[in-house]
Amino acid sequence: MSHWEIGVFASIDAGLGVHLEVAQELGVPTIQVHAPHAGTRTPAAAAAFLQRCAAAGIRVTAVFGGFEGESYADIATTARTVGLVPEQTRAARLQEMKEISDFTRLLHCSTVALHIGFVPHDTSSVSYRDLITTTRDLLDHVRRNGQQLNLETGQESADHLLQFIADVDRDNLFINFDPANMILYGTGEPIEALRKVGRYVRSVHCKDARWAAADVRGTAWGQEVPLGDGDVGMERYLRTLQEIGYTGPLTIEREIPQDRDRQKADIGHAVTLLQTLRARIAG
Repeated sequence: MSHWEIGVFASIDAGLGVHLEVAQELGVPTIQVHAPHAGTRTPAAAAAFLQRCAAAGIRVTAVFGGFEGESYADIATTARTVGLVPEQTRAARLQEMKEISDFTRLLHCSTVALHIGFVPHDTSSVSYRDLITTTRDLLDHVRRNGQQLNLETGQESADHLLQFIADVDRDNLFINFDPANMILYGTGEPIEALRKVGRYVRSVHCKDARWAAADVRGTAWGQEVPLGDGDVGMERYLRTLQEIGYTGPLTIEREIPQDRDRQKADIGHAVTLLQTLRARIAG
């Protein structure tokens, strides 16, 4: 397997990712996929998708869970609706993540991933303790499927995420690092955060963003922009990935599904940028 294979975030029939045909046209060898709707998480659907991937020369490197009722409309709504954190949907979403893990196994993939949500800051609270128990339950199921679980960054500071991982205390819990999310949520400078959590990083997103104004940072979104146009600093990001010893795929994510033509163009530009930077850094 080559160093830093380029990938894109894709979808089977749900979510924000591009369709497999777009990944094929871009000529990338890897994809992360958004888990499909419950009705299509079947052995037949998995076999058909794997067949299409094989024909395209593409490998699935992670499957992301997502849930009905999640909304990223603004930061407050995200906190209320996303992941395993909301208490009223926690049990049902735990069950759904177990089913997504089972589907991931059908795709011969060993990595399940998700946004767990805004982890409570009060680590002595009942909600936090129950979230720890729920996460352990999921991780034990994931382990039985021969898998690890990668939590996507953004909603917590690096320190809070490290504390949560330590409190869960399972050796198959890791991180999918998304530098743009740290900027979008206002939770920390991404390169500094990457160095802090580096030992847990097993997958990454290549996505870029600009900070919100200082007076609203953390309560209003930053702005996602094409790769290379934001505040991450892509060359510094890749050099830091090299520094922490990360050799896995560089998965491009561009979350503008409402404009598919622009999304495809921006991803094409991102592929070229990453190829250029990869050659420069490797050289």
